[in-house]
Amino acid sequence: MTPTSPRRRRASAEFPNELEVRVTRDFDAPIELVFDVFTKPEHVVHHFAPFDEEVRVCEIDLRVGGDYHYVMVTSDGTECSFRGTFLEIDPPHRTVQTWTFGGWPDAEAVETMELAEVDGLTRLTNHLVFGDAAGRAHMTRYDGLEASFDHVEDYLESLSRPPGPAGA
Repeated sequence: MTPTSPRRRRASAEFPNELEVRVTRDFDAPIELVFDVFTKPEHVVHHFAPFDEEVRVCEIDLRVGGDYHYVMVTSDGTECSFRGTFLEIDPPHRTVQTWTFGGWPDAEAVETMELAEVDGLTRLTNHLVFGDAAGRAHMTRYDGLEASFDHVEDYLESLSRPPGPAGA
């Protein structure tokens, strides 16, 4: 993983009530590219898994009523499955989808991703609304989400680098 650069931004987490989690992070990339990086399998496979974990399944049917399914594998071999159905899609500004994590079968949520251009950056606001407080209670740590966002930042930076000279 690329070392943390001085320009690396941190995510901020808020808890508006007992059912909601809102995480915000800015990215130094055009809104259209950030939208694509979060919604196209050829990009998501490069950043979804935090830390040194690996994405093994990345399926996205980006249309209202379409499903997504991600499976990542941890260093100890544990498979973590996330899935849901798209409810709204407004490129490049917003998606709304159901969200379930296989390890927490009682923690269904609706997830909204909103993107906005702010001061030359793209601001991502990720909003999870759980069906009940017990489901929301699972969300006690955010280091995995922060690590995934770090991967997004590194990946976006790699996409903006000009290709090296021929033969280099």
